[in-house]
Amino acid sequence: MKKVLVSLILLCSVLSAQSQIKIPYTRYVLPNGLNVILHEDHSTPTVTVNTWYHVGSGYEKPGRTGFAHLFEHLMFMGSGHVAEGQFDKLLEAAGANNNGSTTEDRTNYYEDLPSNALELALYLDSDRMGFLADAMTPQSVDAQRAVVKNERRQSYENRPYGLADETILKNLYPAGHPYSWPVIGSMADLGAATYEDVVEFFKTYYVPNNASISIAGDINPKETLKLVEKWFGGIPAGKPVPPQNPVAARLDGEKILLLEDRVQLPRLYITWITPQRFAPGDAEMDVLGNILSGGKNSRLYQKLVYELQIAQDVRASQNSGKLSSQFQIVATARPGHNLEELKKVIQDEINKIKNEAPGTRELQRVVNQYEASFLNGLEKPGGFGGKANQLNEYFYYAGNPDYANEDLARYKSLAVDDIQSAAQTYLPDNGRVVLSIVPKGKTDLAVQSKAEGK
Repeated sequence: MKKVLVSLILLCSVLSAQSQIKIPYTRYVLPNGLNVILHEDHSTPTVTVNTWYHVGSGYEKPGRTGFAHLFEHLMFMGSGHVAEGQFDKLLEAAGANNNGSTTEDRTNYYEDLPSNALELALYLDSDRMGFLADAMTPQSVDAQRAVVKNERRQSYENRPYGLADETILKNLYPAGHPYSWPVIGSMADLGAATYEDVVEFFKTYYVPNNASISIAGDINPKETLKLVEKWFGGIPAGKPVPPQNPVAARLDGEKILLLEDRVQLPRLYITWITPQRFAPGDAEMDVLGNILSGGKNSRLYQKLVYELQIAQDVRASQNSGKLSSQFQIVATARPGHNLEELKKVIQDEINKIKNEAPGTRELQRVVNQYEASFLNGLEKPGGFGGKANQLNEYFYYAGNPDYANEDLARYKSLAVDDIQSAAQTYLPDNGRVVLSIVPKGKTDLAVQSKAEGK
């Protein structure tokens, strides 16, 4: 812990002196359209290879959902020149760590490994980009389909409160909107997808011209570029990727929803549509979430959990996306209390910020916490949150890998009036989804609709 604090102090001192965050990089575009981002850092003899495919569940079609997440699994199951099971074995033998993840917007994979094993990672990643389809069969697709279906059962159908996300998205966005279904897809769609559907999805989106690869760490950029050209240069470009054409997402009323579940305590979810990542209002809502629930001194925690003792937990957060974002407040009631009580207190706290801007010290605390977390993430090259991934993330969402200063400036430039204005603008009483999940047979614990409340 002391080492981390010292590193942060030193890094903050450098930033104060230079007033700029510097993550030196070079970017190339191969003839097949693959974007290559290289960052040289010799602090440790390690390197990270971080690949983003610019496709997530938001690029799927209604009735054919879950494909992006399915490919997150298939990408580890062998490719044209790598037998099933060998991907992880070869990396583990080299002392590497690897993983992948899928969101509405993108799918990413990374390998953290010793720098002398860089070419191994490039070989494996290029083989699954260029030759995954050669190893795919109806049987291998069905096997991973079964794995994903089981994952869905564990995370959705059989998990307490597990259907909240799917229910909220379906009601928050209009039918057909890319964010109106969960990343994992529906059970019906997973079962209905044909082998040909899956192959077509791969050939459309998992192509060099729809991907970016960020390599950070103990590298020689010129030599690394030669290796990238060697392994990826021969993969042909795909057809231009079809653009997303989302229908407008807007709520003009308050939707009161109810689910009965095998749970012990009732839980309340209140969700709004908010500005997309890096748009005006996005940072303000991120800060507002922290003011409301970031730590034991936050407003909602103090009121619901500590003072009134009617909730056992509460959180508020901004989930930022490419097309739009969602601001959500979630609170679980304590035994003997109902969700109508929680909703009233939450509404009162929101109204307080709408009527009076938060204090300067309150805002500065949140911004300082964000800055410390931000700088800490930039100290490491690998993993889901390190420099390699950050360069890829900025390239995808902002069109510029060198966006760290602009990103941090969004927060440091905020004034208390900005937070108040954001609450007034983006948290309307008549434009949100309110979901109650209650124990089976205990619907009296839910938030009541206006008709029922009369």
